[in-house]
Amino acid sequence: MVDIHDKKTRSRNMSAIKSTDSKPEKLLRKALFAKGYRFRKNVKTLPGTPDIVLAKYRTCILVHGCFWHMHENCHLFKLPSTRKEFWKAKLLENRSRDMTAQSELLAQGWKVIIVWECSLKGKNKLSLLDVTERLEEFLTVPRVHARALEIR
Repeated sequence: MVDIHDKKTRSRNMSAIKSTDSKPEKLLRKALFAKGYRFRKNVKTLPGTPDIVLAKYRTCILVHGCFWHMHENCHLFKLPSTRKEFWKAKLLENRSRDMTAQSELLAQGWKVIIVWECSLKGKNKLSLLDVTERLEEFLTVPRVHARALEIR
C-alpha cells in the first residue's frame, strides 16, 4: 500500500513526534515531584538515556510509549497496515535496544522501572495515585530483593 502523504508531509509529521517530554512522562514527573521526589531527566550518561533518574534510590524510570516500544496485547499498539515489514523491523530494533539498555542498567547496579503509556492513559489506565504508590513501594524494597518493575 502506498503512503497517503507525500514525502514532505510525512517528514513533517514524523519530525513532530517527540522522544522526550511526552505527556505520560510529564504526568509522572509532576506526580513524583509533588510527592517530594527529586530526579534528573534524560540522563545521557546512562544506557538508554532513562527518562527519569532517582539517583538517591539508584533507580531509573523508563516511560515507554506503547506503539514505539511494541507493547504487545495492548489496545494502544497496532502494527501499521502500510509498509508492515519496515515497521516491524523498526519496532523490533527499538525493543532490542530497550532490552540491551535495561540489561546494562541492571549490570551497573541500577533498579529499573518501566511505566507503559497505557498505565497512564487509555481505557485500562490506572489512577496516578496507584502508579505512584507502586513506584514508592518498589523504591523502598532493598535492592537485593527487587531489580526491575513493569507497570502496565
